[in-house]
Amino acid sequence: MLANEHIRYEPEERAPNSLTLITAFQGAVLVVSNTITITTTFAVAFNDDGSYLEWAVFAALALAGLAVALQATKLGRLGPGYILLMGPSAAYLAICVLAVNEGGLALMSSLVVASSLVQFAVAAWLAQLRRLITPVVTGVAFMVIPVTIMPIGMARLDDVPEGVDPAAGVAVGATALAALALLMLRGSGLFRLWAMPIAIVVACVLAALLRVYDPQPALDAAWFALPDFSGWPGMASVWDQDFWALLLVFCVLSAVVAVKTSNEGAVIQQASRRSPRTIDFRGVQATMNAGGVAILLSGIAGTPPTMIYLPSGIALIGFTGVAARRVGIAMGVILVALALLPKVVGLLLTIPSPVTGAVLMMVMGMLFVEGMRTVFRDGLNQQRAFIVGISLSIAIGLQSQNVLAAVIGGPWGVALGNSVVVGVLAAVVMTIVLEISGARRRRLETELDLAAFPGVEAFLRELGEGMGWNQASTDRLCAAGEETVSTMLELRDDYEGDRPPRLVLIARPGAGTVELEFLALFSEENIEDRIAYMSEQAEAPEVGDISFRLLRHYASSVRHRKYYGIDIVAVEIEGSR
Repeated sequence: MLANEHIRYEPEERAPNSLTLITAFQGAVLVVSNTITITTTFAVAFNDDGSYLEWAVFAALALAGLAVALQATKLGRLGPGYILLMGPSAAYLAICVLAVNEGGLALMSSLVVASSLVQFAVAAWLAQLRRLITPVVTGVAFMVIPVTIMPIGMARLDDVPEGVDPAAGVAVGATALAALALLMLRGSGLFRLWAMPIAIVVACVLAALLRVYDPQPALDAAWFALPDFSGWPGMASVWDQDFWALLLVFCVLSAVVAVKTSNEGAVIQQASRRSPRTIDFRGVQATMNAGGVAILLSGIAGTPPTMIYLPSGIALIGFTGVAARRVGIAMGVILVALALLPKVVGLLLTIPSPVTGAVLMMVMGMLFVEGMRTVFRDGLNQQRAFIVGISLSIAIGLQSQNVLAAVIGGPWGVALGNSVVVGVLAAVVMTIVLEISGARRRRLETELDLAAFPGVEAFLRELGEGMGWNQASTDRLCAAGEETVSTMLELRDDYEGDRPPRLVLIARPGAGTVELEFLALFSEENIEDRIAYMSEQAEAPEVGDISFRLLRHYASSVRHRKYYGIDIVAVEIEGSR
């Protein structure tokens, strides 16, 4: 049975042009709504007189279009080739306002540019950080975000014009939710494809009857307008005292955002496929690099950093069943065009707050479920359950009563005033504690060739005997190591070099188990996918499949992660004394 039966077109497949444009326009509507909301909130926060806002809206939409198109392409290590909606994010909003208040927009621009370098650094060292950016941390991030943002969507339900009964807003929001639920649960074909636009239109009609809808912003806007470059704030000197005072706060937040982006790069791969595949961490690195470019360009343009809107992207794919990357490229073009068409943007802005609140609640609900799936996919033992539970408790508690912001104060109080940041940090810190408090790891380095077998067997036999395992368990440990090396040798046919790649074996003993990590350079094929594929086939193996089948027999779990420059196979073996 397929994991995502609703997927009609995967990223590499070519959707019809009409379907591509329909899906791209729906995604552009989501991006424009978020972009205008965040940009306007940011400008109002530091009492902008209006000169900056016009430039910021244009630049933010244009950068969002470029970023979405870049994520949908595959330009070396830039862009994973998936639909990832992007735009200004609220994650940086508080400290960006702080920077503006301390030294103006130019100071904020310089700090955003500097902090963007953290994104590239984390992407480059992602393989070394693999023990910290785990599925548990990923799942926590995507459960914390909805928990903290759902109240915002709920608060929008009674946001109505002055003199209108708040009950009218609740009725409009409930209508939007009901229409979405009906179309998603029972709709098919075009009705399911157009679920979100249909629900918005139906709710807007009711809003007009109840005097919640105000079309004036669209009527006042011009049809076409070139950007006013006089609003560009420029850049501040890096020798400014305020720059160094705030740099560390920006870099810490950027590191947390990098972890969040890596999680988003992993989740979008699973959400875009009919059948689950092993996550290609080279694609995750490409997602992070493209995100770093987006933040860098945002700093240069002087706008709040452009980041991924994963819930909106997953919702778009879920509604339409279209994950073809051509949609992302088309969406990028549409967003750049909309930046020059204020009338269209104004029309989208007339969507009442109760409607956007209802859509936001639905999107956040889908993201929370995705976070649960991510956690359960890797197994949920007592330690992982504790990390998830404590992280969620901290984030939810800080959302209602943020004692850290009040006690710490200053720039760090602002940075820690974000419950999402603190929740993810709590998961990372507990993962670090779990990692360093474990048994002392052991390491072996050799070359990935036939001569490695005796050394690997001696290393593993000594390891098993040192853990007090019986003869049968030690033999199984050695057999699993031997078959892992065999499978790695079978997959290095495409490797070109004068010398064989280095093989690093890291053993982490546990309570009744031992985890082995084999690090080397590889060909394109993924061992984990190969084993999963064979588990569905008949038991008459080909000669080349024997090592894979034996590895599946000896090991309790096999995970294969591919990064740029290094591949890692993690094998877990159970034993007894």
